[in-house]
Amino acid sequence: MSASSLILGRSIVKRFEDRTVLDHVDISVAPGEIVTLIGPNGAGKTVLLRILLGLLKPDGGTVARKAGLVAGYMPQKFAIDDNLPLRVSRFVGLAGRVTRAEIEAALVEVDVAGRIDDPVQGLSGGEFQRVLLARALLRKPQLLVLDEPAQGVDVIGQDALYDLVGAVRDRHGCGVLIVSHDLHLVMARADRVLCLNGHVCCSGRPEAIGRDPAFAELFGARAGESLALYRHRHDHVHDPHDGHVHHHHHHGHDHAGHDHG
Repeated sequence: MSASSLILGRSIVKRFEDRTVLDHVDISVAPGEIVTLIGPNGAGKTVLLRILLGLLKPDGGTVARKAGLVAGYMPQKFAIDDNLPLRVSRFVGLAGRVTRAEIEAALVEVDVAGRIDDPVQGLSGGEFQRVLLARALLRKPQLLVLDEPAQGVDVIGQDALYDLVGAVRDRHGCGVLIVSHDLHLVMARADRVLCLNGHVCCSGRPEAIGRDPAFAELFGARAGESLALYRHRHDHVHDPHDGHVHHHHHHGHDHAGHDHG
């Protein structure tokens, strides 16, 4: 395993009954790197996350994790019983043995400290996602794994949420793996993008991937153009890396199927 990777998946295969959901997928996340996994519904994104986190066994391939890796996971769906009175402090504290001061510090970091004693059910979508993030941060993760973190959040809230994730990465130096189907916001914040549709269609720097024919095939030619404009508006940082894209040619793959992603 590369010394620089927090987590490394090689040639991961997953089948459900007679359908191959993941077909020889390679993925890695290094410390301080934001890797975004995009792709349509049913592309296997959530399945891949669960395999990387050890929650699901692959049918083929290997997953290597850095020794003693601490991961903070924000799952995609989190249902809380409306009849269960649960304060934010208690909900965040379920992450483990933590003091109120630690809970407060985590909520300050994600900008919802004022809601510490409020019931979770009263939070807006954006506030709830921030509380979930605070809960993940209390584990002091080396790897933060976020599955569709912006769902249920309006566009302005999404923008702020991704800014927050970037700030967390800058402050803690953790690796971040984000799953999303929201191209613009996510790709504006990513260091590296993997486009998944059962297999890895294309991967590379965000500014290069929008020009990739496989990307256009999956999301439409216009997506790449609007993406380039969006990146240009957001990109105030000098990029030391090159902008090349890795192609993954894969023939005869069935792109149809049910939603396991």
